[in-house]
Amino acid sequence: QVQLVESGGGLVQAGDSLRLSCAASGRTFSDYAMGWVRQAPGKEREFVAAISWSGRSTYYADSVKGRFTISRDNAKNTAFLQMNSLKPEDTAVYSCAAKFSYSSGSYYSTSSSYDYWGQGTQVTVSS
Repeated sequence: QVQLVESGGGLVQAGDSLRLSCAASGRTFSDYAMGWVRQAPGKEREFVAAISWSGRSTYYADSVKGRFTISRDNAKNTAFLQMNSLKPEDTAVYSCAAKFSYSSGSYYSTSSSYDYWGQGTQVTVSS
């Protein structure tokens, strides 16, 4: 089992930045590719960003490309999502997810690929 705990959400104004963290425990963090998804009220879950276990490969949804950066620190068992130039449409619950991966360069860009999920952290962007 992998336990994932997100933190760093909050209420910010449009144009501000936030950094989300996802702390992992239970298994060897560097064996897992990581992803971030978000879900706004009344909307479908949206896959936001993904990163391979090595950190070498990343993926971003078009809606966040150029504004969000996914990263990880395997020594600290933590993944991050740096969110800049936030917009009101970024308001959602953000959750991190983990998938066991043999490949150092593989990321996974669909929610159904992931094995473990965190509870999520609320991000609210006011206009």
